[in-house]
Order: sequence, then C-alpha cells, then structure tokens
Amino acid sequence: MAVLRPPALLLALVVSELHCLPWFINISESQGPGSVLQSFSFNCTSHKPTLELVRVKPSTTFFNLPIPHGTVHLPQVTLSSSARLDALAVNHYELQLRLTCGKHVTEGPLYVDVHRDPDYSPCAGRFASPAGEIIQVRETVTPGAQLYTLLLPGLEPQRAQISINSTQDPPYFPGPFSINGQGWLLAPSQGLKGQAKKVFQLQILVTFGQNRSCHRMLKVKVLPAPSSQISFLGQAPNITVPEDLAPGSKVVQVRARGFNVRYEIVSPVPCPLFSIGQDGVIRTTAPLELAQARGAAVTRLQVKAYERLMPWAGVDLDLTVSVRSVNRWPPRCLPAMLVTEIPETTPVGTVLNTFTCADPDSPGSALDYELRFHSPPGPASLCLRDRALEVNATLDCDTPGVCFQHAASILVLDGGQPLMTTEVPVLVMVTPVNEFSPACVPHTFRIREDAGPYTLLGSVVGTDKDYPHNSIEYYVSSGPTAFSVDRLSGEVHLLGSLDYELQTLYKLTVLLTDHGQDQDPTHRRSGSCTITIEVEDVNDYAPECQPPFQELTVYAPLGRSVEVTKVSCWVPQEPQRLAFSYSIVGGNSQSRFSLRGPILVHDNIMLGPPWPEQPRTYELLIRVADAGPSIPHLSTTATVIVHLVPWSTSTVATRTHRATVPSMMTPLLVTDMEAFWQPEPWFVVVLTVTSALFLLALGWLFGKEAVLLRSALPSFPPIHLSSGTGRDYLFNTLTGARRWL
Repeated sequence: MAVLRPPALLLALVVSELHCLPWFINISESQGPGSVLQSFSFNCTSHKPTLELVRVKPSTTFFNLPIPHGTVHLPQVTLSSSARLDALAVNHYELQLRLTCGKHVTEGPLYVDVHRDPDYSPCAGRFASPAGEIIQVRETVTPGAQLYTLLLPGLEPQRAQISINSTQDPPYFPGPFSINGQGWLLAPSQGLKGQAKKVFQLQILVTFGQNRSCHRMLKVKVLPAPSSQISFLGQAPNITVPEDLAPGSKVVQVRARGFNVRYEIVSPVPCPLFSIGQDGVIRTTAPLELAQARGAAVTRLQVKAYERLMPWAGVDLDLTVSVRSVNRWPPRCLPAMLVTEIPETTPVGTVLNTFTCADPDSPGSALDYELRFHSPPGPASLCLRDRALEVNATLDCDTPGVCFQHAASILVLDGGQPLMTTEVPVLVMVTPVNEFSPACVPHTFRIREDAGPYTLLGSVVGTDKDYPHNSIEYYVSSGPTAFSVDRLSGEVHLLGSLDYELQTLYKLTVLLTDHGQDQDPTHRRSGSCTITIEVEDVNDYAPECQPPFQELTVYAPLGRSVEVTKVSCWVPQEPQRLAFSYSIVGGNSQSRFSLRGPILVHDNIMLGPPWPEQPRTYELLIRVADAGPSIPHLSTTATVIVHLVPWSTSTVATRTHRATVPSMMTPLLVTDMEAFWQPEPWFVVVLTVTSALFLLALGWLFGKEAVLLRSALPSFPPIHLSSGTGRDYLFNTLTGARRWL
C-alpha cells in the first residue's frame, strides 16, 4: 500500500483509494523555471515506488518530475528550464501521473490552472533577484551558441527591447556576448575556450511598455572542460521513424559511459516533439503528423549526457530524426457521392461536377483520377477531364434502350505506400425532353351513304420522333359532328347518318397531342392533319316505269321489224339518275322481241314458216335496272302485253309491194288499258283475321242470349204435330232463324 504524504503546509494525498484523484492547483504565470508546483510524500513498504509523468495536455516540456530515492520519497513537480507560462496562451494543463508500488498501479490527473498576474513584470523571477541570474557554461561551448533565454511571456505584446549595456572590454572578455531578437543570450563568436573559471557580469536593460524599463544582472560562469571519462557509446546519427507513432512512443535510446549519467536535450529548446528520460530513451511528446506538425519532417537534436555530480562535465551527441510519411488515410473527396439528373438535350462538353480531393497524409500532393463505368459497361456519354465530369457525346432518349441511367465511379489514387484509393459513386440519370411535335399524313376515306352508326372508316396514324413513339392522343379540332376519332387508337367512326344527295364530301381536322415524353408532364406538343371523307352514292330507290303495265295490238308485216313501244322509266326521288339497263326476262318465246335501249322491237325477218297465221298474244316482262356506278343495282319490272296480228298479202303483190314499198312502214297501234285494284298482301291478311274474330265474338254473344231466353220462357206441354201443315210451319220458322243468325 502506498501513501503519499505532503510536507507541512502542502496538500495531503493518499493514493490507496482511486476516488482521491484528481488534484487541482493554481499557479501564477509569473512563476519561472525551477518553481515547485506540487510536492508529494508517500511510503511504499517492501517495494520501491515510482512516480511518473505519463503525459501532459496540451503537450509541452514545461514540467519536470524528479525521481526520488530511498524508502521515503518527496517527489516534486517543478517547472523545467524551458517553462514560459502565459495565461493568455494556455491557462490550463492536465498532467497524467502514474504511481507504481509493486504490482499496484494507480493513475490520476493533476490539473494546473494558470492565472494572469497583472503585476507580473518581464524582469520578475530569478532574473529580478539582487544577485541576478547565474548561468554555467562550459568553455567548450560552441561559438555563438544559445546560452540563456531572456524573453519571457508577456514581452511580445509589449514590444520589449533587451540589450546589454555593460562594457565587455578585452582582454577580460574574449568577445562580446549578444542578445538576438528572440531574447536568446548567445556566446561570443570567438567562443569561450581558455576562459574557464571566469565569471562574466552582464548588465541587462529591458525596455517595455510606455517608458518602462528595468536593469538586471546576469552572470555567466565558465566551467572547465570535463575531466571525467563520460562518453557516448556508438550511436547512429540518423534515425527514421514513421509519422504514425503515438505520443510517448520510443524513438531511440542513447547510452553514455560514466557514473550516474543524466541526459537532457539542449537543442532545440524548447523541444515540442521529443523528450529524453533519465534512462536515455528519447520519446515522442506530440503527434508527428506531417500534415499538421510543421517542421516535423526533420529534427536535429543535441543530447547532452553528464554525471549527476558534475553537470558541467558533459558531452554532446548530435542526432537527426527524420519522420517518414505513412500512407494511412485514403483521399477524401467532395462530393463523396454524385447523383444528378440531366436532360437529353444537354450539350456536349457540359460540366456536371468538379471533384475536389485531397490526401490527408500529404496535403497538396497530386492525385490520379480514373472514370470507371458500371452500367452500361464501356465508354458512354460521360468523360473525366482534369477532375471535371463532362458530357462526352450527344444524349438521345428517342431510341429504345438508349435513355437510361449512367452508373459509374471515379477512382481516386494517391501516390503513397501502400497505395490508398477512394471510390466516388456517380449516378447520372438522363431525363427525356419533348423535342418534336407529332404529325400525320392527310388521308382520304370512303364510306357508303347507307353505313350505320359506329362504322369504322379507318385509322389516323400519327408519328412522333420522341420516345415512346406511340404516346399520341387524337382529337377532332374542327369539322362535322357526324364523325369521331378515338382518343388513343386514332380510329375514325361514323356517329350519324349520311345522305349522298345532301353532301358528298367532308373535311375533318384531327389534332394530335403527345404525352409522357418529357420529365415535365405538362410539357406537351401537338400537330394536326386534314382527313377527307368521301360519301359513296347508294341506290336508295328502285326505278319506276310509267305506265307500269301496257297492252298493245301490233300489226306486223312479214319481214319487217316494228317498234312496239318505248319503256319510259325514272327514279322520282333521284331525277338526276338517267342511266338504266333494259332486258326481257319473261314471255319472249321464240325470241321474237328485242330491246334497243328502252325501245321494244318486234323482229319479223323470217321468210318462211313458222309464220303465225292467226293473231297471237305475248305477255312480256321487261326488267329495268339502274346502270350507274352506284351499288346495289335496284330494278323494277314492267309488263307489256302485245297482241300480235300478222299482216300478209298475195305472193305477187307482196313481192311487188316489197319492191315499191318504202323501207319504213308506220304500223297502226291500238292501246287498250284496263284499271284494276290489287291490294297489298298484308291488307288481305289483316282483313281475314279481323273478320274471323268478329264472327266468333258474335256467335258467342247470341249463344249466351239464347240460354237466357230459354230459362225465362214458361214450360209448355209438348206439341204433337200430326198434320203436315204444322210440320211445315215449324221447319220454315227454324230455317229463318238460322239464316238470321
């Protein structure tokens, strides 16, 4: 068990319990090197205790920890020779202490708060004592070497000026001492060789503030060269360490031959990066990050080894510590990820983003950039030029499978060992742009005038260069209301009825509007085309002949053709229809009649039998049909009854008459027309059914009245008819009643 016991008027410390830690002390910034900050007393039975200063935050060399001896120890935490406290710069330090007593190890912090001293003067401390400050140097000191630091914290903001105003005349002075702008007292340029055991008194004048100054004495005592046999063992002058060494790590251990040897770093002072222990081990006191610690790449150390009883009889060793860069961190990039959208009309050469990357291990070093494609693989529409991601080729979304997402990554490589890389994901989404307006080719459709509603005329086929190509809607912008266009398919349908006689041609303007072809759903384009609809004529009415029935008597001479009659037909509802075809469809036995257009002709050119000797009657059926381009061809039938009377003469007379008779004879036509009524078939059916129903109803009515009458008449005795007169009377009566019924 270890117990720390402070001397009188000091803080008591017991370290047997961990909850006794930490400790807090307050000191003034006016305290200079050698000042005792804290004293400890502890007793560690059966073991040799050790009290170590593990680390200081923030890192500094202002604090020393002497090593005690014996079983009772009074270690003290003091300010080192390089201590220059300044409350404005750092007002709080944390010293981590470690007490080891056998196997028991206890750690705890010692917090040191530095407060401002308004009366603190740069001439305070040992420098302000009447006897002045006494420093000891060896006669073997390097000419011009730093001997003492005069500039204390607080002088810089006051712009203090320090100078030596005492005389330094030879031969006592080998040369003048000097003070540089940093407040360092420097040895004469001639050195101090042969000046052993001399004491040089220097009057120092410090001027600061507004007409403020002070005079202080500084004595430099020159010690003879060491006569001891202390010397460094073989040690390599150059040491290389990696920059990732943690504070407190061992750099190198130096060893000197001598009795009770002590070590200290005499240059540089202060030494912020390295410290040396009494065992000669040089350790790091701060991170050696080359990116943060300026000047840490190469540090030249001057280590002094001396015997404890003869500190002036020391020997110096020059070491060069080089810090090797360690590639521990990959490059860091901004942005760390790129996700962007660009329209397909983005010009070639457009910069999408510029990547800024830096190597934390070596700021400012050059980095290599590589663009790697993932989807689609291989070179695409993007390229990387000098850290800038640009559009490399024309982007097009109007071809299927072209407008997609470009997935890539930018690989950033540093030049360190080992090689470290950073991959920046890149996702570029190309969005479609509605660039083109839809269009359609003017077209002509034909439709029969008797077509019914919803008849399909055809389809309007629109085209659009934007993808998808079939994203078109169709509308009727102007035109007749008898037609409609399907919004999605473009099919043209008939809505109403048509009449060729009223209108034969229609003009329909179809508006085409695209959709779904742009990132902005409201950005739409439109076009139009004109559709022509021609109405085809359809025969609505059959021809009518006037009269529809003719009966003629024709006297036909032998060997002559006679015009019988002319069939006169037309369509009353369509008077413009004049083309008809005529044909004999019945009654033309022996083909004695023919038609020349609408004219019926009797052909009698036969010279021999069978020439009819008696008049003969022919009932001819003539079919009259319209012969125009319209379909269907409707027809009607005209009836012509011809009573043919042969007209013959004697042979000689006939022959003579034929020779003299003119070529054309005018026959005598007798027309006999009879009027008759031919009811429609439906009328006959209706009349028959109505009469039958009427008779059935009448029979049912009289049958019911006869039953009522029989029940109402009184009962009569049976009548016996014996005579013929009575029987005749009864028979006549019943017969008359039946007729009446």
